[in-house]
Formats: sequence, C-alpha cells, structure tokens
Amino acid sequence: MVTKKIGIIGCGNMGGAILYGALESGVLLKEHAFVYDTNPAMMEKAEKWGVNLAADDEAVCKNADIILLAVKPQNAAEALSMCGNALDGKAMMSIVAGVTAERLQNMVKGTPRILRIMPNTPAMVYEGAFALCSDNDFTAEELADARSICEAIGVVEMIPEHLIDAVCGLSGGGPAYAAMFIEAMADGGVKQGLARPTAYRLAAQTCLGTAKMILKTGIHPGELKDMVTSPGGTTIEGCEALERGGMRAAVIDCINVASEKSKKL
Repeated sequence: MVTKKIGIIGCGNMGGAILYGALESGVLLKEHAFVYDTNPAMMEKAEKWGVNLAADDEAVCKNADIILLAVKPQNAAEALSMCGNALDGKAMMSIVAGVTAERLQNMVKGTPRILRIMPNTPAMVYEGAFALCSDNDFTAEELADARSICEAIGVVEMIPEHLIDAVCGLSGGGPAYAAMFIEAMADGGVKQGLARPTAYRLAAQTCLGTAKMILKTGIHPGELKDMVTSPGGTTIEGCEALERGGMRAAVIDCINVASEKSKKL
C-alpha cells in the first residue's frame, strides 16, 4: 500500500493507465489521489474513478506528496511553470520521454526530488514494462511507493539515466514493433486461408504465450526456439526465411534508430 498522497498531472492514456492500475490493485486509495488534466474528458474519466479533482497543476502539487508528470514532452515546460513554487521539496516522477532530470529541474521553481520513469502502453492491461532511473534522489520510502505503483501494473527494472533512451527505443516503442510482427504473422495465415480474426487471435496468443514462457521460466529465447525447430521440420523452414529476410538485423536497427531519436528529443 502506498503511504503517501499521489498527484497526477496529465491523465491521458499512460497517466490514466498508471492511476487506474494503482487504484484497481488496491495499492493506492482513491482519496489519496489528486488529478488535473487540461482535457475536460480526462477529468470526467478521473471523476468516475472517485479520485480528488484539482483545480490546476499547482493545486495537485500542494495536495500531494509525490507528483506524477504525465504530459507530452512539448507540454512539460508549460505544465511545470503552472506549478509555481508548489513542487519545491516534493518528489516528482516523470514519464516525459526525452526530457532529462536536469532539464526538468531547470523548468521547475524550487528543488523537487526527481525520478524518471519509462513506461509502455501494455500497462493499460496490467502488463507494462517500467524502467526506473536508479540515479535519483527520492527517499527510500518514496522510491518504494513509486515501485509499488509500477509493479501493480507491470514489471520494473532499475537502470541508470544514461540508458533511458535505450529503454525508450526497446520497450517504449516495442508494442508497435510487436504489433507489426503479429499483424505480419496474421497476414501470412490469411494468405494460407485462415479467417483474419482467427489469424489475429492465434498470432497474438502465440506471442503472449512465448513471452510468458521466457519471463516465468527464465528460458533463453534461443533455447525456446530450438525446442520448436524439429530437424527437417516446418519451423526451421520458417526460421530460414526470416534469416533470409534479415529479421534480426532489421530489429536491431529498429531499436538503434529509435533510441538515437529519443536522445534528440
């Protein structure tokens, strides 16, 4: 159970997913949550969850002990300027992509403690991947609360801030890459005569099940592949086709270019 009051600045897809997951899991009490979003529809959504609605960003900061900044990168400076001096001495979690702790500090009046977090969208279905920056100045209790919130809707890895762009390229954008692979698998099934809903369902469940096997058993992906590829069988033919198509190199390049783009934000 989170012991401190949590404020949310920006209750869109990701901010809302984190808040909702924390509430549904029982990690966070609704009376301990304070929310503000410039979008009235997001405020209506938060109101249905029974949390406290704040008048503005500054009110969120005044009422909460730990503040989650969940706005788009281009809106971060404006959102933080609206906080006035209310962030001084407070703890702030930021999921703003590409904005370093140093840059965030320069946007704030006062001196908050800052923890950068890189989430991803599967948090919306309680299967998120969260990277928390290990080089932060949160107190031990604040960090424990931050971990509890994230662990309620996903897995958590502690990484140094200089690797956060790599996480952005890997798991931050990963749902898009995985969705493209699932779509391509399904297209192949459709080409072979499967109905599209069936092909999507089989492809998605196959990826989900494979991921769970790796996470729950600790099996190496290469070993798992070898378990499926019988000598002279169908699967090794498919693996050969992927190798001919340069799948591994394309995926590695995908992570590289996405990570480099994150560094330039």
